[in-house]
Amino acid sequence: MQWSQLKGRKVVSTSTADRVGKVDGFLLDPQTRSVVGLHLKKTESGSVVAWNDLAAVGSDAVTVADASVVVEPDEAQSALGGKRGAVLKKLVLDDAGRALGKVTDVDLDPETGAVRELVLDGATVPGERLLGVGSYAVVVRAD
Repeated sequence: MQWSQLKGRKVVSTSTADRVGKVDGFLLDPQTRSVVGLHLKKTESGSVVAWNDLAAVGSDAVTVADASVVVEPDEAQSALGGKRGAVLKKLVLDDAGRALGKVTDVDLDPETGAVRELVLDGATVPGERLLGVGSYAVVVRAD
């Protein structure tokens, strides 16, 4: 599943069938090479839901057990969010210093949140090559 397909989906509580938010961003942990949380907008409280708290990522909505899993980001989640943690539109450099392109999308495993591929303008980079994300660039292991 590509990030562009997930962004904007409603997040629905399975216990109340109410909408608890809308997917607006993601928290990518470069060490585990996976999305560890979703940033939500249009919530009543909190702005983050941990990937482990998702019941399912479906073709039409993301489900959670209830609204209580939507919380304010903790210190670790805050460090992964914002401009520094963002990967979309960032330059991708390999560890040999070569520019590979800019990230246009991210292909995710909808069950685990693992990054399958970074989609660049004109190429893809397997997720297992991801080394780090910084304010300037995303760094991947060279081929």
